[in-house]
Amino acid sequence: MDTFNQLAVNVLDAKSLISSLGAIGLLAIIFAETGLLIGFFFPGDSLLILAGVAASGAASSVLGEGARLPIAVLLIGAPICAVAGAQLGHFFGAKVGPRLFDKPESKIFRRDFVVKAEEYFDKFGPAKAVVIARFIPVVRTFLNPVAGTLEMPAKTFFVWNVVGGVLWTESMLLIGYFTGDSLAPVIDKYLIPAMALIILISISPIIFEVLRERKKKKAAAVAVEEEQHQVAGGRHRKG
Repeated sequence: MDTFNQLAVNVLDAKSLISSLGAIGLLAIIFAETGLLIGFFFPGDSLLILAGVAASGAASSVLGEGARLPIAVLLIGAPICAVAGAQLGHFFGAKVGPRLFDKPESKIFRRDFVVKAEEYFDKFGPAKAVVIARFIPVVRTFLNPVAGTLEMPAKTFFVWNVVGGVLWTESMLLIGYFTGDSLAPVIDKYLIPAMALIILISISPIIFEVLRERKKKKAAAVAVEEEQHQVAGGRHRKG
């Protein structure tokens, strides 16, 4: 039981994942997070940034001696896996998405995801939505099959999938790589606060979205209340 609990924690821990699985395992996780709906819980942003650190001069301080990751493999492999995973998600959505998302009893493939994706598509347009979703945890997993469900053409999706996949993976890796080189002498001192900041940045879009939704619902409730007061006031004057 303790072993199972430890494994469950390590799956959510970027440092443990990199230490245990190495570069190939990391690339497999990037593929799973973007291509398999069950991979939405993986810490994609922090995983890529810490992988960049683990490929820098600070690798030995982060992962131990001899555990430095090859930056060339990461820079080439990460965008390929991210693009391939998202393309699989789009294909999956196009083939079986409508049947899955329309099931009212489904707890994972909820119709809410389609509605939310449609909001992103309407607000930014399909192209920008695919790119922007890369930088939003959970959304980057579910938007791909939803794009297929909404019948976004595979070729159009592929073009913007490549743009988003390259921008996301390369920027996260290079942030970690150059930060690791800069802070190599003192990385042990700053690693924990740096990772805390990374996690905060990763979840900030979700926090912003939750606050925005609450504000929207509150404004709608106020509008309904004002309308009810107006109706009541009109009836009172008539009486």
